[in-house]
Amino acid sequence: MTLSSPAFGHNGNIPQAYTCDGRNVSPALAWDGVPASARSVALIVDDPDAPDPAAPKMTWVHWVLYNIPPAATGLPEGVAARDLPAGTREGLNDWKRSGYGGPCPPIGRHRYFHKLYALDVVLPDLGRPTKAALEKAMAGHILARAERVGTYQRR
Repeated sequence: MTLSSPAFGHNGNIPQAYTCDGRNVSPALAWDGVPASARSVALIVDDPDAPDPAAPKMTWVHWVLYNIPPAATGLPEGVAARDLPAGTREGLNDWKRSGYGGPCPPIGRHRYFHKLYALDVVLPDLGRPTKAALEKAMAGHILARAERVGTYQRR
């Protein structure tokens, strides 16, 4: 499976538009190679460098999606909840809300991991799960995964 974005290359700089310093909208994402046996896809975006890359203390979660239909091939820029592929469910980010929250690092250049998972099941309604709850539900069901890392540092 591969995951790409027209907004940034792998390990490349995430443009300001997708951050708290810009429009704070999600970048467009595209994927292919989802296994034919996949029943759903999940996406987690997180930052393992919080709060300071020189002394990280936690992983900050920016976006949690699950039950994306396996026929979907991506998400458009700035996708709103109402425009997600039919059946897609949202989890909670670390701002305690659903939806995308863009990079907003307090210090230094942070890495933002966009992780896509192909699953062999459609997950039950988990409500608005945290990343940890989604990962627990996905355990033993991951058929394939893809990753795209972007970086951002505030001026």
